[in-house]
Amino acid sequence: MKIISWNLLHSVGASIDEVVHIAERERPDLFLMQEATAAIDHLPSRIGGYYARNPLPGRLHGLAAWSPLQFAHVPHQITLQPGIFVKRISQIIARDDFAVANVHLSHGQLMNRRQLRLIGRHLPHRAIIIGDCNMVGPPLLPGFQDVGERNPTHDMGEMLPLRLDRCFIRGLTCSRAEILGRAGSDHRPIAVWVDI
Repeated sequence: MKIISWNLLHSVGASIDEVVHIAERERPDLFLMQEATAAIDHLPSRIGGYYARNPLPGRLHGLAAWSPLQFAHVPHQITLQPGIFVKRISQIIARDDFAVANVHLSHGQLMNRRQLRLIGRHLPHRAIIIGDCNMVGPPLLPGFQDVGERNPTHDMGEMLPLRLDRCFIRGLTCSRAEILGRAGSDHRPIAVWVDI
């Protein structure tokens, strides 16, 4: 299963045309987006497939998932501990045999690790947590393995490269991971191939 995750940088970042381009070029089984606005809701009319978006509470953007195949279960959300300024959620894409959590975690380095542990407790044994973790350093997430590409995925003002976009798995095997090319966001899309 090929999964792509990308923080679109809401209304000033990646356009729907760029999302369409990456989806058509890369052909993921699951395309997860963070900071997706209502403009991205038109994705199925452009490339078909199935789509769900869960806005962050009080925000115009949120978490979105697209797949060329129908979701086994309607994606739902779980509420996370709120950050200082933003209430956070995780979008859960559940299948009968495993689940994927799409995340955009808080910036606080203690809070985002607490949020990860909460998500891990809501998931079945075979699980993937992927997205913009806003995390520097080890995740401190027992039972999960950090399998994402190790190079920077975000350029803070093009001065300080950071690896903020991450992928953690439990009970599964990752056969490959890479960072895709730059586009309209300050984050680069990441791709992982997971043996399911």
